[in-house]
Amino acid sequence: MTITITMTMIKRAYNIKELIKPNKVLIIYGPRRVGKTTLLDNFLKDTPLKYKIDSGDNIRVRQILGSQDFKQILEYMEGYELYAIDEAQQILGIGMGLKILADNINGIYIIATGSSSFDLSSMAGEPLTGRKTAILLYPLAQKELLALYNRFELKEKLEDFLIYGSYPDVITAANKKEKIEVLEELVNSYLLKDVLALDNLKSSKTLIDLLKLLAFQTGSLVSFNELAAKLRIDVKTVAKYLDVLEKTFVIKKLSGFNRNLRNEITAKAKYYFIDNGIRNAVVSQFNTLENRDDVGILWENFIFMERIKKMTYERIMPVNFYFWRTYDGKEVDLVEENNGVLSSYELKWSKDKHNNKTRALWNKTYPNAPLSVVNSENYLDFVL
Repeated sequence: MTITITMTMIKRAYNIKELIKPNKVLIIYGPRRVGKTTLLDNFLKDTPLKYKIDSGDNIRVRQILGSQDFKQILEYMEGYELYAIDEAQQILGIGMGLKILADNINGIYIIATGSSSFDLSSMAGEPLTGRKTAILLYPLAQKELLALYNRFELKEKLEDFLIYGSYPDVITAANKKEKIEVLEELVNSYLLKDVLALDNLKSSKTLIDLLKLLAFQTGSLVSFNELAAKLRIDVKTVAKYLDVLEKTFVIKKLSGFNRNLRNEITAKAKYYFIDNGIRNAVVSQFNTLENRDDVGILWENFIFMERIKKMTYERIMPVNFYFWRTYDGKEVDLVEENNGVLSSYELKWSKDKHNNKTRALWNKTYPNAPLSVVNSENYLDFVL
């Protein structure tokens, strides 16, 4: 029997009721299509508060909240206990508009959702200093999917997560054909539009070409000079594109760790994709695991991002994440630094695959952070 999965069956990591506070702004941000609006709508269905909900796509709403006109803004909200605005990044000066509400209406609750550019481009930044709580929503985490599947079933579906990722619309898609269609639309219609709009970037072709290069180099050291040469653009432009891709949550940068050895690499970085499905859609590669040679890359990307989700949702952040590599090729995939305490991990698809020389050097250099292996047998303990 086939069960139709809906988003109402999945409990997200955040409970808005526990997060909202009077005269504070709760900002829910992250990539498009990860469920920010659904999270808000589900909260509003059950709240006893009298609320008004708007969208930043509405021209009239833009005029009012962007006006900085105290009288007009306060009259607009008269009589309401909660104000919710979706797509808030569309409103120029939204931070000041929300500040006026928070400072002048006693006891009001305010929720604003927006794509990644909303918070990271500081559109709501300075005016709301001390007046906001920001939460970051990712594609569905393995911990959230426990509402649908037990640990055994999560492992059985591991290949799907590695290939198609875990965007909500992908998880609820009826079949693999629909999953691919969702991912192609995400890349072409949503993510690229956000990226190009954030910094007035012009060349979608260069952006796609850059993403393809990053997809094939996922988990490997990235050279800006090499990327610039292949794309026939200058290094500064490469750096700018990578920065925007990170701000719009398409990719995640991982820097090198250095403490003790002269030959530790720190100048270069690695890049992972926020979601495996997005990575595979960029290169149009949806073959089964047995018919592809990049399983190790998919595994590294998946585990790294699931660990980020876990730490974010459990409010363990800020944790600093690094890789460790020496010039002679010894490498640790993931190093975590939490309040000065180091933990280190090899992310290996095969439970039998590890490098004894790397382990020996790392343990000798950093004896207080013994190296653990996260593989396809034990990974759930690492990400749940």
